[in-house]
Amino acid sequence: MCEVKEELKMKEHRPDLCSRYIKIFIVVSCYWIVSIATVFVNKTLLSSQSVALEAPLFITWFQCVVSFTICYSLSKSGGIPKVFTFPSGTPWNIEVVRKVVPLSVMFTLMIATNNLCLKYVGVPFYYVGRSLTTVFNVVFSYILLGQTTSYRCILCCGFIIFGFYLGVDQESLLGSFSLIGTIYGVIGSLMLSLYSIFTKKVLPSVNQEVWLLSYYNNAYSIFLFPPLIMLNGELSALRNYNNFDSTYFWFQMVIGGICGFAIGYFTSLQIKVTSPLTHNISGTAKACTQTVIATQWYNESKNTLWWTSNVIVLASSALYARFKQVEMEENSRKPIPEEKQSLV
Repeated sequence: MCEVKEELKMKEHRPDLCSRYIKIFIVVSCYWIVSIATVFVNKTLLSSQSVALEAPLFITWFQCVVSFTICYSLSKSGGIPKVFTFPSGTPWNIEVVRKVVPLSVMFTLMIATNNLCLKYVGVPFYYVGRSLTTVFNVVFSYILLGQTTSYRCILCCGFIIFGFYLGVDQESLLGSFSLIGTIYGVIGSLMLSLYSIFTKKVLPSVNQEVWLLSYYNNAYSIFLFPPLIMLNGELSALRNYNNFDSTYFWFQMVIGGICGFAIGYFTSLQIKVTSPLTHNISGTAKACTQTVIATQWYNESKNTLWWTSNVIVLASSALYARFKQVEMEENSRKPIPEEKQSLV
């Protein structure tokens, strides 16, 4: 009798497990598709002759406008029924502005330098060009938070730096190296690291709601970008541009903005249905696939050492994520000393 009950339970459990795996597969696939598509769409907007607009920060600003419009609409409607609920909140509250704007400055500089990097470097090199985020995370976590890092994680950072150097060296030998693009990539990595660290401090101000923070960041970036656009000398390019009346141009711009919003949604969704570690591994594998696709798409031939640099960076980043996950699990199992326990 007990065996029959166990068999029935197993049969009931299998469809649930199967549906869960199908859901994870769909979410991860959507993340890969949207993430890779976003990089290629942005590269087209920033560098292709079909757009031919030398105003990368204006393009980035417009994407923030599209993301803000979507977030504003979802905030008013409460989200998408049976898909997800969008938290209520307004970015125009003085207290919220005071607490979130410093982070929004980092957010603005981060996406600006990322797109400037993508404008000047090829898509195959884009991941390596922005690969120092992990290294900056370790440095700033120690300087700003006083958090130490294990020797094996530091060793992974050493390999990432070596892979980055090797990639730069091989790009130079192949004649496709862009110094300004690589500098923007390093600055983008630095800003992403700072943004990640300070996000933890700002999230309590928005009730731990990642969507609200994204909504507010895009709202404030709309006002933070115009001075950067002027400093980058893009006003003359905008005045002399002849395709503002082109439906195809605005279609590309809107698609770029939707992709920017979608990647944030699928990133959060992937973390939700899997785990932060799985997300990191998925992102690493996606970067590898993106590099292979890009070399085929743009008909670029790379030598063995160039591919070796990519493998070193990808493997070191994945190992770092795994080591940090193991350390977090070990720390969570350690008993808290009685004198440090909360009275609650």
